[in-house]
Amino acid sequence: MPYDSGLAFVADAGAQMRAMAPPHAAYLEYGPEQERDQMSWVPEFSRRARGFAVYAALRTLGRAGVRNLVERCCAIARRMAERLAAAEGVEILNEVVLNQVLVRFTPADGGDADAFTREVIHRVQEDGTLWLSGTAWHGMAAMRISVSNWSTTESDADRSVDAILRCARA
Repeated sequence: MPYDSGLAFVADAGAQMRAMAPPHAAYLEYGPEQERDQMSWVPEFSRRARGFAVYAALRTLGRAGVRNLVERCCAIARRMAERLAAAEGVEILNEVVLNQVLVRFTPADGGDADAFTREVIHRVQEDGTLWLSGTAWHGMAAMRISVSNWSTTESDADRSVDAILRCARA
């Protein structure tokens, strides 16, 4: 699936409209005669036509292909979490059921884990083996790993974990 796309299937059209409808503005036309207000079906109505890329991926991969893609990304995320969790000073903060892994690092000297986690994230970004970001989880600094590329392999994941651990030890 295209990286910046997502789908939501909502049975209650009224709830969906209340959640997604932008505030009414004088420069936008609204009216009850519209069968479907297109701007109320996306978070931001000024972006490119993402639906085309989603359609192309679905048409190319089919149901089984999309399922395999999602399952593979989730399995790779679990693999990364398992390898990282086995290292000293590394904590996996979330139950890895999708393609996201939240990681926290504790320095060997018992110092500030938030500062150390942010430093490890910076080192990984500078290293260039992979790109990941930081986030906050329940008020704590965390590394956010997102496995979302169709071409990511187990070998890529292992090389990425090695880089993360190397940066944490630096």
